[in-house]
Amino acid sequence: MFSQAEENYLKAIYALEEKLQKNISTNILASKTQTKASSVTDMLKKLAIKQLITYKKYQGVQLTKTGKDAALIVVRKHRLWEYFLVNKLNYGWDEVHDIAEQLEHIKSETLIDRLEKFLKSPKFDPHGDPIPDKDGKIMRIKTVNLLELKVGQKGVLDNLKDSSDEFLKYLNKKNLALRDRIKVIDIEPFDNSIHIETKTHQLVISKKVAGNLNIKI
Repeated sequence: MFSQAEENYLKAIYALEEKLQKNISTNILASKTQTKASSVTDMLKKLAIKQLITYKKYQGVQLTKTGKDAALIVVRKHRLWEYFLVNKLNYGWDEVHDIAEQLEHIKSETLIDRLEKFLKSPKFDPHGDPIPDKDGKIMRIKTVNLLELKVGQKGVLDNLKDSSDEFLKYLNKKNLALRDRIKVIDIEPFDNSIHIETKTHQLVISKKVAGNLNIKI
């Protein structure tokens, strides 16, 4: 049993490890958790004592096997609750993160197992992120970033690098959603903005936006 703060740190470290594929510095973790570096250091020492992480000053932090397993439990709960909120309670995909942040700390394993069964064991959350199963196993889908596609190439919008509420609201305005088929029509040499076509419309997106869209060919 871990405190809510400890679970938040484990989940944050896991997310950064997945993104950066290296040991995580205190400063990066402080930015991720919006916490002072000194407070981060204090928490890392506690997690190290519980053997949830390996931590050495100036060398960064890494989850141990025990720590990763604990983080995946929190991630599983978070993503299952997001799926439930969107698919059963009709929340928008940009409305569920903060609610799931609260629900992910529920301790009852029985409740989460029943939730997963009720939802028929979904493999991905509303943002395209994989949902770990009870054993921590994750289904991986090979994708490429939209920036890697050339003119004429097409694929399906599978997941997002940025799932912040602000970015999701932007995609809502542009009428872009997961599972949309996207074709690259043109790429502007001046600023690398991309003309794309979906089943319903054409639009131009910036290089920054394209960099946050992952496509399954």
